[in-house]
Amino acid sequence: MKLDDRRESSNVDDRRGGRGGAAVGVGGIGALLIAGLIYLLTGQVVDPGSLMIDDGTATTTEVQFTQEEQELASFAKKILAGTEDVWTAYFSKNGYGQYQSPTMVLYTGTTSSGCGTGSASMGPFYCSADQCLYIDLSFFTSMKSQLGADGDFAYAYVIAHEVGHHVENLLGILGQAHKQMSQQSKEKANQTSVRIELFADFLAGVWANHDNAMFGSLEPGDVEEAIRCASVIGDDYLQKKAQGYAVEESFTHGTAKQRMNWLNLGLKTGKIESAYPDIFQRQYSKL
Repeated sequence: MKLDDRRESSNVDDRRGGRGGAAVGVGGIGALLIAGLIYLLTGQVVDPGSLMIDDGTATTTEVQFTQEEQELASFAKKILAGTEDVWTAYFSKNGYGQYQSPTMVLYTGTTSSGCGTGSASMGPFYCSADQCLYIDLSFFTSMKSQLGADGDFAYAYVIAHEVGHHVENLLGILGQAHKQMSQQSKEKANQTSVRIELFADFLAGVWANHDNAMFGSLEPGDVEEAIRCASVIGDDYLQKKAQGYAVEESFTHGTAKQRMNWLNLGLKTGKIESAYPDIFQRQYSKL
């Protein structure tokens, strides 16, 4: 990606270097994967409070950041700034009201959130309670080493996916989905979760389309990086990698093919309405 001379967002809470001592409990699908791989690599949308247990303790440790870590922090801030520019213009132009930017929290190890205690083992997540997205930058190293998903646009896709959940939240889609899930069977709730995740993938693609139109940010090979990333964070791929087989009823984020297709659709069309024409009526069948 071409990011030279791009601004960095000021909507950032940099907590790196502080390590909380809270215990984190992960159950369900997370238990199927080595070291919480699904949470590490899929950007969980369901508020993670149900996955966390806070023991009320915390410690702080001084950490010296490498040049690579500082470059990743700058990169993340520039991508967040790009989402602010794109979604502010898109909301205004299309009558969705005023866009309210989320805060990006950079942290190391564990941190507190409006949804409970966040852990690096969960990977990036969005909390609708405080409208923040949380990222331990070591996640990007894990993407590369564990799944071979690398490249700046692949990393940008991850951030844009979480911002996509924020867009869903502002439009009332995320709250409606959470309400539905609380009233559904586990299988049906998983299906609702898949639709929300795929729509966030789509919104990441919409953002990339407009960011490129505004700034000429995409370079040859960038799209392939993001598509490759989407292909290795599908539920079917991750479950087969972890346990040798996939259980469709337990999918919460969609298959590799679905994630690639929805990201690519957003990239090609650049329009929310192309996938979700009845957005304010919460018609999830479109996804």
